[in-house]
Amino acid sequence: METLIPQQLPLALEMRPALARADFMVANCNREAVTWIDRWPDWPVPALCLYGPAGSGKSHLAEVWRARSGAASVSGSDLIGADPDHLLGDDTGLVIEDADMALDETVCFHLYNMLKERNGHLLLTAQQPPSRWKVKLADLRSRLGAALVCEISPPDDDLLVGLLIKLFADRQIAPSPQIVAYIVPRIERSFAALTQLVAAIDRRALAEKRAVTLPLVRAVMEEHL
Repeated sequence: METLIPQQLPLALEMRPALARADFMVANCNREAVTWIDRWPDWPVPALCLYGPAGSGKSHLAEVWRARSGAASVSGSDLIGADPDHLLGDDTGLVIEDADMALDETVCFHLYNMLKERNGHLLLTAQQPPSRWKVKLADLRSRLGAALVCEISPPDDDLLVGLLIKLFADRQIAPSPQIVAYIVPRIERSFAALTQLVAAIDRRALAEKRAVTLPLVRAVMEEHL
């Protein structure tokens, strides 16, 4: 009697993406944001806010700037009830990720002022621009209103191709041109959808111990679309 061997289930290991400046794909949808990151420290104001949909590259650019500037990095929720002096220490740069999801306005206001006094800089990431955060503290609202604000919009075809190749490369996969050409016109035009699809393809290939081929990609997309 033939013994059926179940598929080996791949462990849900977190993939570490390539986050160097050279790994970031520049296109019209993110060019302004990249320009300001590259221009640092020559910013006309202390703060820059990058906003756009999930997976759009905000955190990638924030990490590029953090590494270049030596800034500290926190999430908006880390500010709730925090001591600004303890949070910032002696740093002259700070990244606040997901600033529109949860934000202690008083702490953020003090951090902004501390950085300004030190001739430092603040980089915020969010899904919405500061004008839509419904900030109640007037002084903070005024400072955010004076910040540089750059939108990172959904990708065009050229950027989708570049991102697709990069996401596969992060997983040590080299997709054929046929695979890329098949995916691009059929995928939702969002960074998050592309990331999820590549992860699903990688999981299937590992589970079935197969190479990433067009039939495998087609099967995964039929299940996910």
